[in-house]
Amino acid sequence: MKPIKLLIILLCCVVISSCIPHKDTIYLQVKENAINDTIPNNLVEIQKPYRVQVNDILNIRVKALDQETVTILNPTGEGSLSASSAERAFFDGFTVDVHGNVRIPTLGYLNVLGFTTEEIEKKIEEQLLKEQFKETANIFVTVKLAGLRYTANGEVGSPGSQVLFTDRVNIFEAIANVGEIPVTGNKKDVKIIRQYPQGQKIHSLDLTDIKVMQSPYYYIQPNDIIYVEPLKQKSLGTGETALSSIAAIASLLSLLTTGILLYSRL
Repeated sequence: MKPIKLLIILLCCVVISSCIPHKDTIYLQVKENAINDTIPNNLVEIQKPYRVQVNDILNIRVKALDQETVTILNPTGEGSLSASSAERAFFDGFTVDVHGNVRIPTLGYLNVLGFTTEEIEKKIEEQLLKEQFKETANIFVTVKLAGLRYTANGEVGSPGSQVLFTDRVNIFEAIANVGEIPVTGNKKDVKIIRQYPQGQKIHSLDLTDIKVMQSPYYYIQPNDIIYVEPLKQKSLGTGETALSSIAAIASLLSLLTTGILLYSRL
C-alpha cells in the first residue's frame, strides 16, 4: 500500500500546483497594501494623440455654404446597401498608401503620415482656401479614422478582428468585445503588438493591477494586435479550479485503484 500512499501525496501536490490562484483572475486590484477600495493617488488615464499610419483609412468630409461646390470632395456612398459599416468605410474612405499619402479629389496627393486627424483637417482646409475657396465660403473640414480595427488572439472568448466606430477604446473594452479572457488566460502579461513607422513593438500590460490605467498603452490604437497567453495550468490539463482538479484526480485514482485490485487478483 506504500506505493499508493506515495501516489496520493504526489497527486495532492499536483492539485495544489495546478489550481489557478484567485488573485490572478481579478482585474484592477489595488496593490501595495492599500487600506480602502478607492482608486489610489487619483489615477489619471493617459491617452496620447494618435498619429496616422500606413494602411489607415480616413473618413474626410468637407462642408461649405454652397454644398454643391464641395460635392466632388465627399464620397457618394454608392456601394452595396447590404454592406457592413466596415465595408462601406473601406470603399468610401481614403486609404493611406505606403508613402503616407492620401489622394483627394481636386487636391491630389496629400501626405498625412505621422499627423493627427486635427492636424490633417487644418492641412486640407488651408490647401482648399489657398487653391479653390475664399474665406467667405465658410468651409468646414472633418477628418476621422474610419473605425478602429484591432485583432485579439490567444486565450480570449472569440479570437479575431474587430472594428469599433469610436474615437477611443481601452484595453478592457477591446477584450470585452472579443468574449473576455477565460480563467486560463494570463491577465498579468497581456501583449500589445503595435505598429510604428520604424516597425512593430511589443508592450505588456498587467490587467490585475489598477495602475494599468496609467500605462501609455491602456488605450489601444488602430491595427493593434492583442495576445493573451494561456497559463501553465491549462497545459497540465488538471482543471481550472480546485474542485475540477480534485474531480479529475479522483477519477484517475479510481481507475488506478481498480487496476491495482485487478492486478492483485492475478
